[in-house]
Amino acid sequence: MSKPGGPSYEATIHVRDHCMCLHVQRAARALARRFDDALKPVGLTNQQFSLLMSLNRPQPPRMKEVALLLALDRTTLTANLKPLERRGLVVVAPDAEDRRGRRLALTDHGRALLADALPHWVRTEQEIERDISNPDSMRADLRALAAHP
Repeated sequence: MSKPGGPSYEATIHVRDHCMCLHVQRAARALARRFDDALKPVGLTNQQFSLLMSLNRPQPPRMKEVALLLALDRTTLTANLKPLERRGLVVVAPDAEDRRGRRLALTDHGRALLADALPHWVRTEQEIERDISNPDSMRADLRALAAHP
Protein backbone atom coordinates (compact mmCIF):
# COMPACT_ATOMS: atom_id res chain seq x y z
CA MET A 1 0.00 0.00 0.00
CA SER A 2 1.41 3.40 -0.91
CA LYS A 3 1.83 6.22 1.59
CA PRO A 4 -0.28 9.35 1.19
CA GLY A 5 1.61 11.98 -0.74
CA GLY A 6 3.72 9.41 -2.60
CA PRO A 7 3.82 9.08 -6.36
CA SER A 8 0.48 8.38 -7.99
CA TYR A 9 -0.29 5.08 -9.66
CA GLU A 10 -0.38 7.03 -12.94
CA ALA A 11 3.25 8.03 -12.31
CA THR A 12 4.10 4.35 -11.82
CA ILE A 13 2.46 3.48 -15.13
CA HIS A 14 4.27 6.35 -16.84
CA VAL A 15 7.64 5.15 -15.54
CA ARG A 16 6.84 1.55 -16.51
CA ASP A 17 5.97 2.60 -20.04
CA HIS A 18 8.69 5.22 -20.60
CA CYS A 19 11.74 4.33 -18.50
CA MET A 20 14.65 3.77 -20.91
CA CYS A 21 16.67 2.03 -18.22
CA LEU A 22 13.89 -0.49 -17.52
CA HIS A 23 13.37 -1.22 -21.21
CA VAL A 24 17.09 -1.60 -21.92
CA GLN A 25 17.52 -3.88 -18.89
CA ARG A 26 14.60 -6.07 -19.94
CA ALA A 27 15.89 -6.28 -23.50
CA ALA A 28 19.42 -7.03 -22.27
CA ARG A 29 18.17 -9.89 -20.13
CA ALA A 30 16.14 -11.33 -23.00
CA LEU A 31 19.11 -11.06 -25.37
CA ALA A 32 21.43 -12.61 -22.79
CA ARG A 33 19.08 -15.60 -22.41
CA ARG A 34 18.93 -16.07 -26.20
CA PHE A 35 22.70 -16.02 -26.53
CA ASP A 36 23.16 -18.23 -23.46
CA ASP A 37 20.84 -20.79 -25.07
CA ALA A 38 22.65 -20.51 -28.41
CA LEU A 39 26.11 -20.95 -26.87
CA LYS A 40 25.15 -23.74 -24.49
CA PRO A 41 26.18 -26.51 -26.94
CA VAL A 42 29.79 -25.28 -26.79
CA GLY A 43 29.74 -24.79 -23.02
CA LEU A 44 29.89 -21.00 -22.89
CA THR A 45 27.66 -18.24 -21.60
CA ASN A 46 27.19 -15.07 -23.62
CA GLN A 47 29.35 -13.23 -21.09
CA GLN A 48 32.16 -15.76 -21.45
CA PHE A 49 31.91 -15.58 -25.24
CA SER A 50 32.20 -11.78 -25.15
CA LEU A 51 35.18 -11.98 -22.82
CA LEU A 52 36.96 -14.56 -24.97
CA MET A 53 36.21 -12.58 -28.13
CA SER A 54 37.64 -9.43 -26.50
CA LEU A 55 40.93 -11.32 -26.10
CA ASN A 56 41.07 -12.41 -29.73
CA ARG A 57 43.70 -9.85 -30.79
CA PRO A 58 47.13 -9.94 -32.40
CA GLN A 59 48.72 -8.95 -29.06
CA PRO A 60 47.41 -9.89 -25.60
CA PRO A 61 45.53 -6.89 -24.21
CA ARG A 62 46.02 -5.37 -20.78
CA MET A 63 43.42 -6.21 -18.19
CA LYS A 64 42.33 -2.58 -17.92
CA GLU A 65 41.70 -2.39 -21.70
CA VAL A 66 39.43 -5.43 -21.54
CA ALA A 67 37.64 -4.12 -18.45
CA LEU A 68 36.97 -0.84 -20.25
CA LEU A 69 35.70 -2.56 -23.40
CA LEU A 70 33.35 -4.83 -21.44
CA ALA A 71 32.32 -2.07 -18.99
CA LEU A 72 33.44 -4.17 -16.02
CA ASP A 73 35.38 -3.19 -12.96
CA ARG A 74 38.68 -4.99 -12.47
CA THR A 75 37.36 -7.18 -9.64
CA THR A 76 34.44 -8.42 -11.73
CA LEU A 77 36.71 -9.07 -14.70
CA THR A 78 39.08 -11.08 -12.49
CA ALA A 79 36.15 -13.15 -11.17
CA ASN A 80 34.92 -13.77 -14.73
CA LEU A 81 38.40 -14.85 -15.85
CA LYS A 82 38.89 -17.47 -13.12
CA PRO A 83 36.62 -20.20 -14.61
CA LEU A 84 38.07 -19.58 -18.06
CA GLU A 85 41.59 -19.94 -16.67
CA ARG A 86 40.63 -23.17 -14.88
CA ARG A 87 39.29 -24.53 -18.17
CA GLY A 88 42.57 -23.71 -19.88
CA LEU A 89 40.99 -21.16 -22.24
CA VAL A 90 42.81 -18.07 -21.00
CA VAL A 91 46.23 -17.25 -19.55
CA VAL A 92 46.78 -14.25 -17.29
CA ALA A 93 50.42 -13.15 -17.22
CA PRO A 94 52.39 -10.18 -15.91
CA ASP A 95 52.77 -7.32 -18.36
CA ALA A 96 56.42 -7.20 -19.50
CA GLU A 97 56.18 -3.40 -19.80
CA ASP A 98 54.57 -2.86 -16.38
CA ARG A 99 54.98 -5.69 -13.86
CA ARG A 100 52.02 -4.38 -11.84
CA GLY A 101 49.71 -4.90 -14.82
CA ARG A 102 48.41 -8.11 -16.34
CA ARG A 103 48.03 -9.23 -19.95
CA LEU A 104 45.28 -11.61 -21.01
CA ALA A 105 45.73 -14.17 -23.76
CA LEU A 106 43.68 -16.91 -25.33
CA THR A 107 45.20 -20.36 -25.30
CA ASP A 108 45.02 -22.61 -28.36
CA HIS A 109 42.11 -24.39 -26.65
CA GLY A 110 40.42 -21.01 -26.09
CA ARG A 111 40.83 -20.06 -29.76
CA ALA A 112 39.42 -23.41 -30.88
CA LEU A 113 36.40 -23.08 -28.59
CA LEU A 114 35.82 -19.53 -29.78
CA ALA A 115 35.91 -20.76 -33.38
CA ASP A 116 33.33 -23.44 -32.50
CA ALA A 117 31.13 -20.85 -30.76
CA LEU A 118 31.23 -18.23 -33.51
CA PRO A 119 28.70 -19.87 -35.87
CA HIS A 120 26.21 -20.15 -32.97
CA TRP A 121 26.69 -16.46 -32.25
CA VAL A 122 26.38 -15.47 -35.94
CA ARG A 123 23.12 -17.40 -36.35
CA THR A 124 21.60 -15.88 -33.22
CA GLU A 125 22.79 -12.36 -34.09
CA GLN A 126 21.18 -12.68 -37.53
CA GLU A 127 17.90 -13.87 -35.99
CA ILE A 128 17.86 -10.93 -33.60
CA GLU A 129 18.75 -8.39 -36.29
CA ARG A 130 15.72 -9.54 -38.31
CA ASP A 131 13.54 -8.48 -35.35
CA ILE A 132 14.99 -4.96 -35.22
CA SER A 133 13.99 -2.28 -37.72
CA ASN A 134 17.45 -0.66 -37.93
CA PRO A 135 20.15 -2.67 -36.11
CA ASP A 136 23.02 -0.35 -37.11
CA SER A 137 21.18 2.67 -35.76
CA MET A 138 20.32 0.79 -32.58
CA ARG A 139 23.98 -0.17 -32.05
CA ALA A 140 25.03 3.45 -32.60
CA ASP A 141 22.46 4.67 -30.07
CA LEU A 142 23.56 2.06 -27.51
CA ARG A 143 27.23 2.99 -28.01
CA ALA A 144 26.34 6.65 -27.48
CA LEU A 145 24.49 5.83 -24.27
CA ALA A 146 27.40 3.71 -23.03
CA ALA A 147 29.84 6.56 -23.69
CA HIS A 148 28.07 8.76 -21.10
CA PRO A 149 28.50 7.03 -17.75
